[in-house]
Amino acid sequence: MSIAQWPADERPREKLLARGASALSDAELLAIFLRTGVKGKSAVDLARDLLDQFGGLRPLLNADQKTFCAGKGLGQAKFVQLQAVLEIARRHLLENIKRGDPLANPAETRNYMAMRLRDHAYEVFAALFLDNRHRMIAFEELFSGTIDGASVHPREVVRKALQHNAAAVNCP
Repeated sequence: MSIAQWPADERPREKLLARGASALSDAELLAIFLRTGVKGKSAVDLARDLLDQFGGLRPLLNADQKTFCAGKGLGQAKFVQLQAVLEIARRHLLENIKRGDPLANPAETRNYMAMRLRDHAYEVFAALFLDNRHRMIAFEELFSGTIDGASVHPREVVRKALQHNAAAVNCP
């Protein structure tokens, strides 16, 4: 049965409009992105299969182009669309910090750093350079290493802090 034949309150688009995006499952959100299914499968069924195949939403979103396009119902156009959506989401999340809001507590700093660094396959030492009100001046990835370590040179961290005229440096 196609999604168009489902009750209106069960269709992903209508459900999103009525209850908000948070009311949808990962499969329903992915189905809206996919727009159509494949022969014999609705977009929601296809989305469920893809989530199972990739091991969840995060591995699907992090897949390289070749791996992503190998998924049934996925191609280069969907890969490009998804990369654009991910970049829009990243920029949206970064916008508050760029507007000058202070990083008021360790949790905010941890969340920001996790968002910026989570997809690296190797260790990265990064620094947030802050003004005297803990507003971000700059974020820089200073050193990268192997899967389990990175060599850090404190002199370079201090040099960058002076270069940015930072009042504080956060290197979580």
